[in-house]
This record gives sequence, C-alpha cells and structure tokens, in this order.
Amino acid sequence: MQTYHLETIVSEKGDLNIKGLPLHPGEKVEIIVKSRWMNDKTSRHRYPLRGKLIRYKNPFDSVAENEWAVSDDNS
Repeated sequence: MQTYHLETIVSEKGDLNIKGLPLHPGEKVEIIVKSRWMNDKTSRHRYPLRGKLIRYKNPFDSVAENEWAVSDDNS
C-alpha cells in the first residue's frame, strides 16, 4: 500500500476537499484524518510560557516558610 501525505484546511462549512491524488478512478482507498490542533497559534495561546526563559533565584529555599506555625500544645 502506498501512502500519500497531504495537508489541507477544513472549510467553514466543515467540508474537506482533496485534489490531485495520483490514483486511478475506482481505486479503493483508506482515509485517515488527523487533526493538527497544535499549530503555532494554538500552541502559543494554550501554553503561553512554552519557550520562555524561566529563572529561579533561590531554587532550593523553602516556600512560604514564614506562614507555618508550630505549637507546643500537647493537650
């Protein structure tokens, strides 16, 4: 079985048109549709920090250490 890779865009009506396939009329085909939802625009919107420089000033310090209270009350 020969595989052909094509990319196209779904129309506003939800139609998908594929033209120019090197196939003969009447030839049986299997069609698999994969969504490319992680394009550049979607990726940047969905994961806004992806690719950004992140710097930790004190990565090994305790977090919110002053917000903990210890009580010696054993009763």
